[in-house]
Amino acid sequence: MRSTISGYTALSKAHKFSAAGLVTAAGAAALTFALVPQASAADAHSVAAVKTVAQSAQDFGATQDSALAKAADTATAEGKADAKAAVKTKTDAEAKAKADTERANRSTERKAIKAKPAAPAKPAAPAAKPAAPAAPAKKAYADNVDGWISEALDILRAKGIPASYEGIKKNVMRESTGNPRAINGWDVNAANGVPSKGLLQMIDPTFKAYHVEGTSWDIYDPVANITAACNYAADKYGSMDNVNSAY
Repeated sequence: MRSTISGYTALSKAHKFSAAGLVTAAGAAALTFALVPQASAADAHSVAAVKTVAQSAQDFGATQDSALAKAADTATAEGKADAKAAVKTKTDAEAKAKADTERANRSTERKAIKAKPAAPAKPAAPAAKPAAPAAPAKKAYADNVDGWISEALDILRAKGIPASYEGIKKNVMRESTGNPRAINGWDVNAANGVPSKGLLQMIDPTFKAYHVEGTSWDIYDPVANITAACNYAADKYGSMDNVNSAY
């Protein structure tokens, strides 16, 4: 590259050598003339003229050397700037290429994510097992003759033993007047050591023989006494309804 400095055009390497030769030649000429001995005024005038030419040549050479030096410095600086610009251009290109690669990779990843099949839905949890039906509430019965007969009838029906409310109650009232702790201490059974007991006046051997499963083994228990007596009457008379006297 050529550049203009202080009105002079920076020279190429070949021009620099030519200028340097000119300066050297001028210096040599000046030295030659300086060594010639003075002979006359004309000669002195000639020598002065030569000196002036030599001095001009020297000044020109110095000026050219300075210009050449400045041109060389400028060229060096410009070379460094060009090299720096080239490095920056290369760095920028590498950075752009890297950014382009990263964008392409991200785009590929996004496409892969979009294309990825959705995970299969988890099967629905099995429905909770329905709770077992609650046991029916135990039927409540009054703690009196009517309640005892009602409870005994439910048990007798479940066992298939015939009886009716009216048939049971009339015999209960005749035998014990509704007293579950009643006991006969004067009849033949009492004389034999096995007195009749409870609502329907049963002796222990008969109660045990006709006891209904699921009831108490206490002969004085109202429900147990009624069910055992009805079981015995069904076996002997067909039903407690058919009993109208001591049995």
